[in-house]
Amino acid sequence: MSRVQLALNVRDIDSAVDFYSKLFATEPAKRRPGYANFAIAEPPLKLVLIENPKAAGKLNHLGIEVESSEQVKQASDRLQKSDLSVTPEHQTTCCYALQDKVSVKDPDGANWEVYVVLEDSATFGVSQKTEAPVCCS
Repeated sequence: MSRVQLALNVRDIDSAVDFYSKLFATEPAKRRPGYANFAIAEPPLKLVLIENPKAAGKLNHLGIEVESSEQVKQASDRLQKSDLSVTPEHQTTCCYALQDKVSVKDPDGANWEVYVVLEDSATFGVSQKTEAPVCCS
Protein backbone atom coordinates (compact mmCIF):
# COMPACT_ATOMS: atom_id res chain seq x y z
CA MET A 1 0.00 0.00 0.00
CA SER A 2 1.32 3.44 -0.91
CA ARG A 3 0.50 6.43 1.25
CA VAL A 4 1.23 10.14 1.27
CA GLN A 5 3.77 11.42 3.78
CA LEU A 6 3.49 14.81 5.46
CA ALA A 7 6.51 15.90 7.52
CA LEU A 8 5.98 18.88 9.80
CA ASN A 9 8.35 21.03 11.81
CA VAL A 10 7.00 21.36 15.37
CA ARG A 11 8.05 23.55 18.30
CA ASP A 12 7.48 20.93 21.01
CA ILE A 13 7.50 17.24 20.12
CA ASP A 14 5.61 16.12 23.24
CA SER A 15 2.66 18.46 22.76
CA ALA A 16 2.56 17.68 19.02
CA VAL A 17 2.54 13.92 19.66
CA ASP A 18 -0.24 14.38 22.22
CA PHE A 19 -2.32 16.42 19.75
CA TYR A 20 -1.86 14.16 16.72
CA SER A 21 -2.42 11.00 18.80
CA LYS A 22 -5.81 12.40 19.73
CA LEU A 23 -6.59 13.73 16.25
CA PHE A 24 -5.91 10.41 14.51
CA ALA A 25 -6.77 8.12 17.47
CA THR A 26 -3.44 6.30 17.25
CA GLU A 27 -0.04 6.31 18.92
CA PRO A 28 3.24 6.94 17.06
CA ALA A 29 4.72 4.02 15.15
CA LYS A 30 8.20 5.35 15.95
CA ARG A 31 9.34 7.77 18.64
CA ARG A 32 12.88 9.13 19.09
CA PRO A 33 14.26 12.31 20.71
CA GLY A 34 12.81 15.24 18.75
CA TYR A 35 11.08 12.90 16.28
CA ALA A 36 7.90 10.89 15.90
CA ASN A 37 6.06 9.26 13.03
CA PHE A 38 2.55 7.91 12.75
CA ALA A 39 1.47 5.17 10.34
CA ILE A 40 -2.19 6.15 10.05
CA ALA A 41 -4.53 3.64 8.43
CA GLU A 42 -7.49 5.96 7.89
CA PRO A 43 -6.87 8.19 6.07
CA PRO A 44 -3.74 6.43 4.72
CA LEU A 45 -1.04 8.84 5.87
CA LYS A 46 2.52 8.75 7.17
CA LEU A 47 2.69 11.77 9.49
CA VAL A 48 6.21 12.74 10.54
CA LEU A 49 6.90 15.28 13.29
CA ILE A 50 10.36 16.84 13.57
CA GLU A 51 11.11 19.06 16.53
CA ASN A 52 12.55 22.17 14.91
CA PRO A 53 11.45 25.27 16.85
CA LYS A 54 13.58 27.65 14.75
CA ALA A 55 12.19 26.51 11.40
CA ALA A 56 10.91 29.29 9.16
CA GLY A 57 7.81 27.31 8.25
CA LYS A 58 5.64 24.42 9.39
CA LEU A 59 6.23 22.19 6.35
CA ASN A 60 9.43 20.15 6.40
CA HIS A 61 8.83 17.95 3.34
CA LEU A 62 6.30 15.79 1.53
CA GLY A 63 6.56 12.25 0.33
CA ILE A 64 5.01 9.10 -1.01
CA GLU A 65 5.95 5.94 0.84
CA VAL A 66 5.97 2.86 -1.38
CA GLU A 67 6.56 -0.82 -0.68
CA SER A 68 9.74 -1.61 -2.66
CA SER A 69 12.93 -0.26 -4.19
CA GLU A 70 11.53 -1.32 -7.57
CA GLN A 71 8.60 1.06 -7.07
CA VAL A 72 11.07 3.85 -6.23
CA LYS A 73 12.91 3.10 -9.49
CA GLN A 74 9.65 3.07 -11.46
CA ALA A 75 8.69 6.45 -9.99
CA SER A 76 12.15 7.82 -10.82
CA ASP A 77 11.89 6.62 -14.42
CA ARG A 78 8.40 8.10 -14.79
CA LEU A 79 9.42 11.46 -13.31
CA GLN A 80 12.51 11.69 -15.51
CA LYS A 81 10.43 10.92 -18.61
CA SER A 82 8.21 13.83 -17.55
CA ASP A 83 11.27 16.13 -17.68
CA LEU A 84 11.52 16.58 -13.90
CA SER A 85 14.92 16.84 -12.24
CA VAL A 86 15.25 13.79 -10.01
CA THR A 87 17.77 13.34 -7.20
CA PRO A 88 18.26 9.66 -6.35
CA GLU A 89 19.51 8.50 -2.95
CA HIS A 90 20.18 4.82 -2.39
CA GLN A 91 20.83 3.23 1.00
CA THR A 92 20.58 6.60 2.74
CA THR A 93 19.67 7.14 6.38
CA CYS A 94 16.89 9.65 6.95
CA CYS A 95 14.32 10.04 9.71
CA TYR A 96 15.65 7.06 11.68
CA ALA A 97 15.32 4.73 8.68
CA LEU A 98 17.56 3.30 5.96
CA GLN A 99 15.86 4.20 2.68
CA ASP A 100 16.02 4.15 -1.08
CA LYS A 101 14.42 7.29 -2.45
CA VAL A 102 14.22 9.88 -5.17
CA SER A 103 13.45 13.55 -4.63
CA VAL A 104 11.98 16.29 -6.79
CA LYS A 105 11.13 19.91 -6.04
CA ASP A 106 7.78 21.44 -6.92
CA PRO A 107 7.61 24.88 -8.63
CA ASP A 108 7.62 26.62 -5.23
CA GLY A 109 10.62 24.67 -3.94
CA ALA A 110 8.80 22.14 -1.74
CA ASN A 111 10.66 18.84 -1.59
CA TRP A 112 8.73 15.68 -2.54
CA GLU A 113 10.23 12.23 -1.98
CA VAL A 114 9.21 8.81 -3.25
CA TYR A 115 10.79 6.36 -0.83
CA VAL A 116 10.85 2.89 0.67
CA VAL A 117 11.97 2.13 4.22
CA LEU A 118 14.48 -0.71 4.06
CA GLU A 119 15.11 -1.02 7.80
CA ASP A 120 15.05 0.90 11.06
CA SER A 121 18.06 3.03 12.03
CA ALA A 122 19.37 4.21 15.39
CA THR A 123 20.36 7.58 13.89
CA PHE A 124 18.31 10.39 12.36
CA GLY A 125 20.51 10.75 9.29
CA VAL A 126 23.01 12.98 7.56
CA SER A 127 22.42 15.15 4.53
CA GLN A 128 24.55 13.88 1.65
CA LYS A 129 25.08 17.44 0.42
CA THR A 130 26.15 19.17 3.63
CA GLU A 131 27.03 16.32 6.00
CA ALA A 132 24.83 18.14 8.53
CA PRO A 133 22.78 15.99 10.91
CA VAL A 134 19.61 16.88 9.05
CA CYS A 135 17.84 15.04 6.29
CA CYS A 136 14.53 15.26 4.57
CA SER A 137 14.64 19.01 4.08
